[in-house]
Amino acid sequence: MYFKSCISRKIVIGFICLLVQIRHGITQLVINVQNQGGEVVQETITSSVGDDTCTLEFQRSDGTLITKLIDFKSEVQVLKALVLGEEERGQSQYQVMCFVTKFQKGDFITADAMAKLRQKNPSTIRTPEEDKGKENYTMTGWVVLDRAAPISRHIAPLCSEAPDSTYARDVDLKAWAELPGSSISILESAVKPFPSVTTGSPPSRCSEVSAIWAPCICTLEMCIGWYPCGLKYCKGKPDNNPLLNGGGSSYRCGIKTCRKCHQYSYYVREKQQCLWDE
Repeated sequence: MYFKSCISRKIVIGFICLLVQIRHGITQLVINVQNQGGEVVQETITSSVGDDTCTLEFQRSDGTLITKLIDFKSEVQVLKALVLGEEERGQSQYQVMCFVTKFQKGDFITADAMAKLRQKNPSTIRTPEEDKGKENYTMTGWVVLDRAAPISRHIAPLCSEAPDSTYARDVDLKAWAELPGSSISILESAVKPFPSVTTGSPPSRCSEVSAIWAPCICTLEMCIGWYPCGLKYCKGKPDNNPLLNGGGSSYRCGIKTCRKCHQYSYYVREKQQCLWDE
């Protein structure tokens, strides 16, 4: 069922108007986003209240498909990139990489909040209110997919095409171990350290390596051009009648939107797996 108008206009004044589809507890929003290069990219954001997850997906102009999944319960964020191969350089297949990191609470509105959005004018082109800049991540090991459930049960199905290229960090394993019911030994058993971590001698950056079969440290940047990063609150009640509420209460009256880039550094067994980093 599609909702093209607001149930109560006064309640949703200030919300960015989007197309909303609700089915079986799943809410889907389709947003047209203008990136910093002036191109318009269509994002799809899906939230599941039952799973307590949100998934954002879009395709870049170079054909790369980006998927971001947030598992709120496990405090896990996964960014997945499907990068098309360069046929002229001997790459006939696409590559899939997944980067598993700890989700910082408050950086994305909850699945429940997403499910309550009611929007219109889906053709409107959006730009974010705030640019959160770039966050750098140095990955330290490969996630073993059939052992990944203690981190998040959503990793294995999302990253099934990346059995040898799903990455995590030691610092996040230690942070997840602080959560109730977690065990650092079980979490560490789900991750195989890079050779550079165990030997203490990391290889050169891929941009500095000429041999395409040599191991190196690859860098991949992914930017999310628009996402709901917070809620806005207005004073009073939705009807804005101070006689009824005393003027001291507040209600949710909109969402805050942001842009953010994520740059990952990680070990690859051969430069052929990182030809874009030159």
